[in-house]
Amino acid sequence: MPILSSRGAGSAKGFGLTGGKGPYDIEFLVVAGGGGGGTQYSGGGAGGGLRTSTQKVTLGTVITVTVGDGGSSSSSSTVLPTQGSSSSISGTGLTTITSAGGGYGGYYNYPSPGNSGGGSGGSGGGGAGHDFNPGAGGSGNSPSTSPSQGNNGGAGKSSGPYTGGGGGGAGAAGATGTSSGDGGNGSASSITGSSNTYAGGGGGNGNGQNGAGGTGGGGAAVQSGSSNSGTANLGGGGGTNNTNGTAGGSGGKGVVILSMPLSSFSGTTTGSPTESTSGGNKILVFNGSGSYTT
Repeated sequence: MPILSSRGAGSAKGFGLTGGKGPYDIEFLVVAGGGGGGTQYSGGGAGGGLRTSTQKVTLGTVITVTVGDGGSSSSSSTVLPTQGSSSSISGTGLTTITSAGGGYGGYYNYPSPGNSGGGSGGSGGGGAGHDFNPGAGGSGNSPSTSPSQGNNGGAGKSSGPYTGGGGGGAGAAGATGTSSGDGGNGSASSITGSSNTYAGGGGGNGNGQNGAGGTGGGGAAVQSGSSNSGTANLGGGGGTNNTNGTAGGSGGKGVVILSMPLSSFSGTTTGSPTESTSGGNKILVFNGSGSYTT
C-alpha cells in the first residue's frame, strides 16, 4: 500500500499507514551537540555524547526526539566556551536515551591566574596549555552510561610550545598537548545503510602547533584566520584559534536517527526529518527536534 503523506514543515506527516504492523523494533542513534573551542592556547571542544539503542514499540507510541545544539565558542579570557546541548529520545513504554553535550575547551588564563581544565560531558574538552600549571582534560562519559558515550579530553602542555589538549571524541580520547593536541576520533555507525562517523573532538593549539580535528566532524585548530567549527549534525567539537581575542570554533549540532522495518512505518512525523530507505528499513534522520508516531 503506498504511503499517503502531507509535507508541511513542522506538521504531522502521513494520513495513512503502510500497514501498521506491530509491535516492532526501532534502532536509535542519538548524538549530542559538540562543545565549543576557545582562543589562544586553549583546548579543543569535545564531540557530543553518542549512544545507541534498539527498542520494541507498540502502535500509537509518540516518540519525542530532541536534537541538541553545539556549544558556543569564546574569544575572551573571562568567558569560557560552553558545553553542547543534550540529544534524546523518549516515549511511553520506552527507555529514555539521553546523550550529553560535548565538554568545552579550557582557556589558559581562566580563572586568572592559572589554567582552565576542559569541561566534562559526553566527551571531555581539552585542557589549556601555558607556563602556569597545565589544564587537565575534561572527563568523558559524564554522566556515566554503559556502554560509554564518549572519552576524555587531552591535558594541556606547560612548557613551550604551549599547546592545548584535543577534545575527546566518541571513539577515542583527545591527544595531550605534549604530543599533537589532536581531537579524538568519533565513532562510526551504519544505521543509515552506509557508514558515517560522528562526534569527533576539536583540535587544541599553541604557538606553532595546531591539533587536527577528530574524524566525525571535529574542527581543526588554527593559528589565525577563520576558526573551524564542529560539523553540524555530526556533533563535532570546535577547534581553537591561537590569535588572542579571536573566538575559536563553535560545536556542531547533534543528530538523532531512527531505523525501522519499512513495512511497519506509519508515515506520521513532525519536525521534517529526512526520509530514506535501505534494504527493508525506513530511515528517519532528525537534524532538529520533532517526533515519530508508531
